Amino acid sequence: MFSLRILPMVFALPLFLAPLAAAQQSTPAPHVDVPAIAARPDDVSTLDGIMKAFYEVISGPAGQPRQWSRDRTLYISDIRFVAMSVDKNRKPVPHITTHQQFVEAANSALVKDGFFETEIHRNTQRFGNLAHIFSTYESRTKPDGPVIARGINSVELFWDGTRWWIASGVWDDERPDNPIPAEYLPVASPGPPPK
Repeated sequence: MFSLRILPMVFALPLFLAPLAAAQQSTPAPHVDVPAIAARPDDVSTLDGIMKAFYEVISGPAGQPRQWSRDRTLYISDIRFVAMSVDKNRKPVPHITTHQQFVEAANSALVKDGFFETEIHRNTQRFGNLAHIFSTYESRTKPDGPVIARGINSVELFWDGTRWWIASGVWDDERPDNPIPAEYLPVASPGPPPK
């Protein structure tokens, strides 16, 4: 989701971390109203549905409002997002936000410049009513544009007997010193057999 993920300053840090870092500083981001709505059954009845919605809600062309109300229906009420980055000394730095803080930090850049994030690989572990998903993503400013970032969303979910809920979302972007391991990338097509 989320990693969160464009303004030029965003490219200097893992995607979304610049606005998230700003949200944790003294300059408040503009308030974004997120009215409560009912969850769409197709979004929350399956793991595939909730992960599809997870990416759809933040994606769209420049000028198009994001689906923050729909997004909020995917999570428990007190969700915390953790976007990982590193400081100039390569020390890990977590940027922790509520859903509202995330919305307010990310909304302007996403709407202004356009943003499309897609899942390119998924690793799911499930036991009973618990699920953990490592979802590898690619980010672009246009659907057919160049990839501007890749990373992994680590998503914890639970089934309450009626629907799936996302209980936490943590992400880290790929960097030269943090390449995505092969097991979290799509298997390359072998191409046609040799003649």
